[in-house]
Amino acid sequence: MNAQLKKGVLDLCMLKIIKKKDCYGYEILKMMKTYFPEVDESTFYSVLRRLNKDGSTEVYTGEVTKGPKRKYYRLTEIGKERLVQYEKEWKALNKIIDEI
Repeated sequence: MNAQLKKGVLDLCMLKIIKKKDCYGYEILKMMKTYFPEVDESTFYSVLRRLNKDGSTEVYTGEVTKGPKRKYYRLTEIGKERLVQYEKEWKALNKIIDEI
């Protein structure tokens, strides 16, 4: 898949995952690897950092279990708005491709 196209798709998919429930990074990575096995782990974490930096997500530390503290990602209002916009754009693009 083209790198630029993949970048947008990864953003959309991660926002959709986080919208369903707050997740920690590795949990998101495992879900994404199911659909994008060719993508390197560092790429997923890079997308997570970018989504956090642009205000789409916020990070908080979850309850400590037996392991190290986990950083959880939660969708912000900005992230919810972006997700709606990305989904509209995705549907419009699919419609164009189907018509061609």
